[in-house]
Amino acid sequence: MTRARRVVALVLALCALVVTGCAGFPTDGPPEYGLENGGAGNGSQNLVFIPNRPQPGATPTQIVEGFIDAGSGPGVLGRWDVAREFLAPSIAEDWVPEARVIVDERAERDYVETDEGVVEFAFDVAATVDDKGAYQRADLAAGSQQFRLEKQADGEWRITEVPDGIWLEDAQFPIVFHRYPLMYFDKSWRYLVPDVRWFPVTKAAGSIAAALVNELPSEWLAESVATAFPVGVTVVPSVPVDDDGVAEVALSTGVLGANREALDRMLTQLEESLKTAGVTEVVMTVESTPVDADPVAVRSTRVPAAPLVLTEAGFGFLSGDEVDRIPGLSDAVETASPVSVQVGAERDFAAAKLASGQVVRLNAAGADPEPLDTRPGLVDPVIDDAGIVWSVPQDQPAALRAFLPNGDAVDVADAWSDATAIAGMALSRDGTRMAAVVSSGGRSVLSVAGVVREDGVPVRLGIPMELAVIGGAAVGDARIGVTWIDDVSIAVLAGAESESTVVEQVVGGPTSLSNTSSGMASIAGGTGISSLRLRADDGTLYVRRGTAWQPTATGILVLATQQGSPQ
Repeated sequence: MTRARRVVALVLALCALVVTGCAGFPTDGPPEYGLENGGAGNGSQNLVFIPNRPQPGATPTQIVEGFIDAGSGPGVLGRWDVAREFLAPSIAEDWVPEARVIVDERAERDYVETDEGVVEFAFDVAATVDDKGAYQRADLAAGSQQFRLEKQADGEWRITEVPDGIWLEDAQFPIVFHRYPLMYFDKSWRYLVPDVRWFPVTKAAGSIAAALVNELPSEWLAESVATAFPVGVTVVPSVPVDDDGVAEVALSTGVLGANREALDRMLTQLEESLKTAGVTEVVMTVESTPVDADPVAVRSTRVPAAPLVLTEAGFGFLSGDEVDRIPGLSDAVETASPVSVQVGAERDFAAAKLASGQVVRLNAAGADPEPLDTRPGLVDPVIDDAGIVWSVPQDQPAALRAFLPNGDAVDVADAWSDATAIAGMALSRDGTRMAAVVSSGGRSVLSVAGVVREDGVPVRLGIPMELAVIGGAAVGDARIGVTWIDDVSIAVLAGAESESTVVEQVVGGPTSLSNTSSGMASIAGGTGISSLRLRADDGTLYVRRGTAWQPTATGILVLATQQGSPQ
């Protein structure tokens, strides 16, 4: 959206907020956008675009441009009724707007009438969203689409050939579509694992419920998660939500054969998935009769707000100028003098890399460091809540190895088989997803793959999904660090001579970047963006404050990461 268009939209948005609406939309000239208060079908209020309708005497090019611009207006019912007005009556009702979303850059759009009633639309693809709400980044690939139009009985041009789907510029996309996590369980049924999808705000609750119950998890994640909904159970994709945020989810009769434990898990998945759509409580029904169920307790992946560090004063949580030590484990870390540390959820074990490059397991019980991996050029190791330590050499990404608490070593199959090098990796705190920065095809990329386990033991990684291209440092450079910010977001520190870049990536969403000064050495996540921290070469600790990085402490020898908290 150009600056002029943004100003117009902002003025109209303010009008809509102050009064019931702003009249006087333009009747000719280029399309402009308005905003109004619109219900999202969940009791909350959201700003939504009001696109222009077709104008009398519009040329074929203006009709196509108006149709593309009308993709920003799903309307209260989510039917994209304004966009349908640009289509010939013979095809208007058959068009499926949610079949695909192409996210592009408005400045790169171009319309050319190549023949009478034929318009070529050129654009650059930044991302796509499929009919299941799955977001996929693109490398600004050039795209084009031909539209055919005919004059109707009233003499006005209308589109007669149109693909299913809509176009949205990158600034509009997160307004028209919001991010919603579909919640599945990990294979142990202890954690909830989000599978991010994007749906129109205007009918979010129904879209979420239908995707969770009627569809499968995303392909890259499917083998790593579990769902309580059995095959054959479906949901009516219309979920009414009352003013108190209570949603009624109507399930098919097949759910009546499930035991109470399964029903409780179903309710948990629904309630946690629908929270971001403004739902506070879910009532499951079968033929209008409520199903008796209660949500189950799940393990949290939150970590303490205080950074976990090694200083001259010792190892522990930094509180002001004091270090709150971890009984037993602090002694083990201080004795080992590692260069990297990741602490397990129960704080009884830690994975560490020593100055020699060796990977060891540290034990809070007071035992000596347990040597695990002596291969050269190892990246910083990670540990899961079962005490399994993961390690891999930088120049052998496929040689990922898991070291079990009993001393056995397991080669994890299908680990980044197409990559030539790996700079860093990070395991999600629920143990279901492995993120890594790898070198592939001459590029440094951040990817994520599902962890496939058998009886809790990791046996292979699923097909990786590429999330972002990482600039600023080559793979193999120690200046690259990877950490999970929360359950859906990953951060990457990519250092360079002049400055360092922090990439914040939603798994299944857009990428954002921030710059900081050079000399940043490591990164650690917390439970949100505000708890993301950096450590510089000189031992200064930085924390994110708004859009800037502010120093908060000095003398930090190692900035550790955490895989959860004792529960």
